[in-house]
Amino acid sequence: MVRRSFIKKSSLSGLALALVPNMGMSKDSEYPILELMGKADIELFGEGFKLRAEAHDAFVEMKKAAYSDGIDLKVISSYRNFNRQESIWERKYSKYTEEEGMKPIDAIDKIIEYSTIPGTSRHHWGTDIDIVDGYRKVEGDVLDPSKFGTGGPYEDFKKWMDENSKTFDFHLVYTNDKKRKGFKYEPWHYSFAPISVPMLTAFRRENILQLLQKEEFLGSEHFTNGFIKSYVQNNILGINQELL
Repeated sequence: MVRRSFIKKSSLSGLALALVPNMGMSKDSEYPILELMGKADIELFGEGFKLRAEAHDAFVEMKKAAYSDGIDLKVISSYRNFNRQESIWERKYSKYTEEEGMKPIDAIDKIIEYSTIPGTSRHHWGTDIDIVDGYRKVEGDVLDPSKFGTGGPYEDFKKWMDENSKTFDFHLVYTNDKKRKGFKYEPWHYSFAPISVPMLTAFRRENILQLLQKEEFLGSEHFTNGFIKSYVQNNILGINQELL
């Protein structure tokens, strides 16, 4: 089955909406804040990975199509709840500050090259996946951008995804656009747009600054207003324009 390509552009001002008080979303909003932050139980599907139903079905279709072309789409990461993201964050924070002696703010800047602040991860939504070609035997870190480039073990995978992923409504999130700020290039991270776009819109209506100030995990005491403002603009909104 060939799925309709989905591209939606938002006319909302991301930073303005992200930093102002909650704009009156009803209690029965389709995507309540606890769900957006990975703090609510949601129905997920998949064997070896977890996605919302529609995203799961689209991924299975894409996997079948890739398989017929000699590519085995292997999910490295899918849904992660708040607690899981918090453990990733705190592990990295401890490593950088305690083992490597970095100053807290430098450690935080290092973490957000690739990892999100707990409560703000797109992986909380059940729409996003990190994937590689399972047919390739790769040593070391498989999520290394150089392995997806020319001559790399995932070169064919990247080419196939560039040509086919949008047919199944999956879009690369953190592109190699030199003008894009925030998280570094992630050629493995794809998002199911029909759900993730409205979820991001709902998230942008929340007061993210206020939400993060309520959290207590390692390093969170160093989040200044200026830092959160920059993080929202560059990291949360510094994505593929097709997903805004």
